[in-house]
Amino acid sequence: MAQTLPMPKVSGTLRTKMEVQTERSESRFEVRNARVALDGKITDAIGYKAEIDLSDEGKIKMLDAWASYTLLPDLRLTMGQMRVPFTIDAHRSPHVQMFANRSFIAKQVGNVRDVGLAGRYMPAGTGLTLEAGAFNGSGLTDQKDYWTRSLNFSAKVQWKPVQGLTLQGSVQKLSPQAGPVYLYDGGFTLTAGRLMLEGEYLRKHYAGASFQDVNAVDAFAAWTFPLRGGTWRQLLVLARYDAMGDHSDGTPTDDGAFKRTDAARQRLTGGVTLRFAGKLPAELRMNYEKYFYRDKTAAKPSELDKAVVELMIHF
Repeated sequence: MAQTLPMPKVSGTLRTKMEVQTERSESRFEVRNARVALDGKITDAIGYKAEIDLSDEGKIKMLDAWASYTLLPDLRLTMGQMRVPFTIDAHRSPHVQMFANRSFIAKQVGNVRDVGLAGRYMPAGTGLTLEAGAFNGSGLTDQKDYWTRSLNFSAKVQWKPVQGLTLQGSVQKLSPQAGPVYLYDGGFTLTAGRLMLEGEYLRKHYAGASFQDVNAVDAFAAWTFPLRGGTWRQLLVLARYDAMGDHSDGTPTDDGAFKRTDAARQRLTGGVTLRFAGKLPAELRMNYEKYFYRDKTAAKPSELDKAVVELMIHF
């Protein structure tokens, strides 16, 4: 008799939004994400995941493509393409984001996916999760002919000392063309009843003083209110402050130095989220973002004062 293999789990996330720039009186519609993923197990020890985004701001991107092997109940190894173990907010999938648009840490400063080998160790009864890995540094598309003598690395520790509190710290080394870059990140997440608080700080250091160090922060509060009956299940009221200094993503200038790719800015975000009643997660997110620049001439069109209405569906 032929062996029946376990069927993969199919999941997906659709985020569609409208944004209105209040300074320029301009607007746009956008399909921010149209993700589809397959994940499951071949045996109790061997798992896998493949995830593709059919519309990441209009572009098709392969996100996850990895296989895992559970050596021990507390220890798992993963090889392939994945999000590296680093930061808090950058690790949130789109369907569990708190705001329609990601923080600066999650979008620009600490957002890294790469190809490599990572391990996760969760010793029972300690509240600890330890993760570390080595990666190409090639990004998502430049793998075939990429050879290096300087692999990137990342390590992260999470600790839950008491119910509702998570402390996290992580470090990462990148190797862009213009020289090594080191990132350090730490923060906490606290959930107490209907209130959720989170704070995160990241410092990005460019070796050889080739670009000024970047400081980035993200802090938010979310209050959840139950709604009884009807279309909606919960109402969330949210407030966020995030900021970052002048930033380079590793793109070199003509003379080989780091090029500024993101201007220093601060942002205040306020909004509400309505969670639909039903078995599948679905949310209507409504935010307003207020930006503050030292040099507003360097502002990107998508990072000016704006109102955002987003519909998120996860299956």
